[in-house]
Amino acid sequence: MLGWKWDFTWEILPRLIVATGNTLMAAGGGYAVALVLGLVFALAQRTPFRPLTVITREVVEFIRSTPLLLQIFFIYYVGPQIGLRLSPWTAGLLAIGLHYAAYLSEVYRGGIEGVPKGQWEAAKAINLSTMKTYRRIIIPQALPPALSGMGNYLVGIFKDTPMLSVIGVGELMHTANSIGAENYRYLEPYTIVGLLFLAISLPTAWVIRRFEISVRRKLGLIK
Repeated sequence: MLGWKWDFTWEILPRLIVATGNTLMAAGGGYAVALVLGLVFALAQRTPFRPLTVITREVVEFIRSTPLLLQIFFIYYVGPQIGLRLSPWTAGLLAIGLHYAAYLSEVYRGGIEGVPKGQWEAAKAINLSTMKTYRRIIIPQALPPALSGMGNYLVGIFKDTPMLSVIGVGELMHTANSIGAENYRYLEPYTIVGLLFLAISLPTAWVIRRFEISVRRKLGLIK
């Protein structure tokens, strides 16, 4: 039972590669949800309607203060008791999206608050609506400084997708656990999973960094 078995490795590799695709879809879907909801959370905390601002801030703090694993369990297992019946995939994407939306809202907020006040005053002087001010002036200037944080959370989401295995989502860790249970061998599947995560997360982090530098250079923020 001890020692590395190459024949077993080649046998299980196709299943793990398919699971890698599922992991990438889960990470991409969760990140898309987080990008949109994070911006909604950030803008809702800046509205002049005080009750909405307070409620949104408390929701964001609650999400940030509780573990992602608990949120996954709550949405999938408690949700049906309040009429929210979701498939494992949908529940997992929603949980990841909500969790990281709370963190991305702070990234957005930092970028928005970094925009010079003169930009707001200029938009007000030409009678731009609040929506047009955000869409045409503020958000385009807020995003470049926020790219680093946004990229970090993309990698973080990818590394957190194994948590979805607890509700039966067929991502990498779930598949590796299944293979190990079927064959009573965990060395090869777990090692391959670790290597696959490294093979994806490290290049992704490098690409994000290069993209951030490229955007900053085009905007004249760096030389």
